[in-house]
Amino acid sequence: MPTPEIPDERLANIAQWAIARMARSDRAPVAERILGAAGQRVQDPRVRADLLIDGAEARLARGHVPRHLTKAYVARLERADQEHEAGRWAAAGSETTRALLLAYHRVLHVDGLTSPLADHPGRYTGPLRKSRAAAALRRPRGRTGTAAAPPAGRPQRMLFVHHDNDNFLHPVHDRYAADPGVETRVLDTAHDPVVGPLARGVTRIVQRALGGQVAYGKDLEAALRPHLDWADTVFIDWCAMGAALFSLVDPGSTRIVVRLHSYEAFSLWPHIVDFSRVDDLVFVSEHLRDLCIAAVPRLKEKGAPRLHVIDNAVELAPFDRPKKPDARFTLGLVGVGQVAKDPRWALEVLRMLREKDDRYRLHLIGSPLDPGVGPAAARYHKAYARELRRLEGVGAVRHIGQTPDVPGALAEIGVILSASVRESWHLGLVEGAASGAVPVVRDWPFFAGRPRGARALFPESWVVPDPAAAAARILELTATEDGWRTAGRQAAGHARAAWDWSRVQRDFDRLLLPAGRAVCSTGEAPAEGEEPEAALPAEAQPAEALGKAAE
Repeated sequence: MPTPEIPDERLANIAQWAIARMARSDRAPVAERILGAAGQRVQDPRVRADLLIDGAEARLARGHVPRHLTKAYVARLERADQEHEAGRWAAAGSETTRALLLAYHRVLHVDGLTSPLADHPGRYTGPLRKSRAAAALRRPRGRTGTAAAPPAGRPQRMLFVHHDNDNFLHPVHDRYAADPGVETRVLDTAHDPVVGPLARGVTRIVQRALGGQVAYGKDLEAALRPHLDWADTVFIDWCAMGAALFSLVDPGSTRIVVRLHSYEAFSLWPHIVDFSRVDDLVFVSEHLRDLCIAAVPRLKEKGAPRLHVIDNAVELAPFDRPKKPDARFTLGLVGVGQVAKDPRWALEVLRMLREKDDRYRLHLIGSPLDPGVGPAAARYHKAYARELRRLEGVGAVRHIGQTPDVPGALAEIGVILSASVRESWHLGLVEGAASGAVPVVRDWPFFAGRPRGARALFPESWVVPDPAAAAARILELTATEDGWRTAGRQAAGHARAAWDWSRVQRDFDRLLLPAGRAVCSTGEAPAEGEEPEAALPAEAQPAEALGKAAE
């Protein structure tokens, strides 16, 4: 017997009831199923899209991953395609932005311990490759010239760009600022009086890329052209707002270098930046590069930037300090301000250790986790705070907080933890190892089981699969004073040999300086017989080859 037809109005009312329930309750599996069943039967595509989008946003507002996320994300893109086909560039840009904001909501990738992008990067971004509006957004706009070598007779000019975050930039900038053969400038796109007002919001950037916002484009051209005319090389730290702004303007013969850390890979920015105007894209680790290539396949296509892997710039000498007498039984976690750092994993390790020996304790270094950023983070924080109180009650945890003297704080730590679900490189772990603390690295779940991850970046012996293995490693290496100190010296030696700025700076020289020229802070030429540096770091490979490695 055929199922009687239910009018769209009735189906919509049922779906709206389900959405209202989802907006009020954390436990809404039945409501989500009702929404899916009713929404799929609605004949009007616009009504159906409204219901799916409203349902997804209701779940995200409660801090949960929506059951119908992909359908809602696709519905937004279909609207963008309709507007784009009609030539309504502003509306197309607005809908494309909404689709990207939905697909890259922080609940999905930042405030939880899983990510649909990390699970299946190519599949997750597939709808963006099918969308006509998104295709227009990523269409190469090209440039009027190719990057040219700096002219002879004057210092090479480097412009360093960031957007209110120069945390990883100082050693790189300072190296070239001290070189008489280089002239440097710094542009903070968030606070510059001319560029800053143009660096607010994403929608008009997307609208401009799709052909709208002509006046905004002219203002941006006027703001950035003096910087591009002055610089031989623009080094943009973070593949985010700064990179998007510069890629809206033709760089001419100025070389554009962009460095991508970690958060950008889980954001909408790589889908907005016009990589045809980027000469070199730098990743801080191989596993991050692989993830980005899988999620953004155009990075392996013809016309893509040259891809490089260069370690973070960090001076490790200041961390070489004597350990305090009780450091052997003190664990350290540097950076606890994000859910991705998963400090609950560290607490579990501590509990296991204290079952064997109650001398073990944990120091938390950095700003605390903020439950106010959203409901998902608040839910994690509630469970974390409950566990933390029990350990604080017996004096097992000490909060160091934000400190200008990280080397001093690490002198009190004998075991350094990396408890995160994802990291691109983990500066705090490397600094801890350089201080002589025994490293214990969780096999970061976002990358575990892939060809490259924590086990490819760090020595195999440092990496553990779970808290029990972490506790076992710590008990073994801290069993005796001599054994602990020996393990710490070995870790420090490896860290300094592999990642100290004295080594990594040569990779930056090969990337940023003309072939054959070395940095010399005294103005002297390289020593006689010294081999000239190659034009690009050894890690640079053709994008096509890297794409095959990531598949």
